[in-house]
Amino acid sequence: MLCLAAATLVATMPALAQTAEPAPPAHPPKHRWFVGGAFGATFGTVDSVSISPLVGCHVVPRVDVGLQLFYRWVNDGRYSPSVTTNDYGITLFSRVRVVSNFFLEGDVQLSSYEYPTATSTPEGTVYGTTRSNYNTFLAGAGYSVPLGHNASFYVSALYDFGYNSDSEYVPYDNPWRISIGAAVGF
Repeated sequence: MLCLAAATLVATMPALAQTAEPAPPAHPPKHRWFVGGAFGATFGTVDSVSISPLVGCHVVPRVDVGLQLFYRWVNDGRYSPSVTTNDYGITLFSRVRVVSNFFLEGDVQLSSYEYPTATSTPEGTVYGTTRSNYNTFLAGAGYSVPLGHNASFYVSALYDFGYNSDSEYVPYDNPWRISIGAAVGF
């Protein structure tokens, strides 16, 4: 009987000596936040330069939320003289990784944009701009490619559910938005 008690004590000693350690957080605090964005430029008859910095947070292991500011300058040479416009706004986004590096994304975009206007005068047509607001919801999917320990490159295709092809003054040519950018965690 004493041998059985000793054997039980020896067998359970390692289990008794171990204390339960708390599980590590899903994202250590220094890696919860990330920054990034995109830059774009086109040159030709219509020149444009755009910049869109972003900041986000990993709220749980598969879900990111954040905001992205954007600014776009356009010089449209199809008018004489050329017409320059400035667009800006903010996008609130949420991304859910579903499988590996694939994610689903939903955005709410609030923007202020300019579009060219024409006024007839006795001297000819004078071109100017008018400012308007465009607020919409976008959804789609994307893919993220890790670029090291805390960096990634992403591409996404989102559909603009507020797009109206019958409207003469919209800030985009079609309802699909393709985004390419990068992010770095800190």
